[in-house]
Amino acid sequence: MNTASFYPVLLTEQVMETARFYREYFGFESAFEADWYVSMRLAGTGPGFELAILDPRHESIPEGYRRGTQGLILNFEVGDVDQEYERLIRQKGLPLELDIRDEAFGQRHFITRDPNGVLIDVITNIAPDEAFSENYIS
Repeated sequence: MNTASFYPVLLTEQVMETARFYREYFGFESAFEADWYVSMRLAGTGPGFELAILDPRHESIPEGYRRGTQGLILNFEVGDVDQEYERLIRQKGLPLELDIRDEAFGQRHFITRDPNGVLIDVITNIAPDEAFSENYIS
């Protein structure tokens, strides 16, 4: 397969509200907008980091699947998770679903959510405990 792009598509009836959320808090820019679909890319990354938002009632979705996204976590790996915690949770007041903490498997992170309940895990990689070091392949 010669893949030119790969990105998640969030199904929600709150298309514009969700697009505003990812623009305001995570720096995405719209590349295409219609009332039923917004294609976004992270500012300054070219086609590298993309996200789309689609109304599940649209005819392009098979009828049996026309419902909002569930059971999804979007991971954002950042240089300084503590700085993002300060900005997103303390200053901007986003909902806190899991407080900031270090994980033995090699992450410092916290979890918030978007307007649809999609979880957003903001992560800085840290050294794993010795017990997890052997689990890393590269």
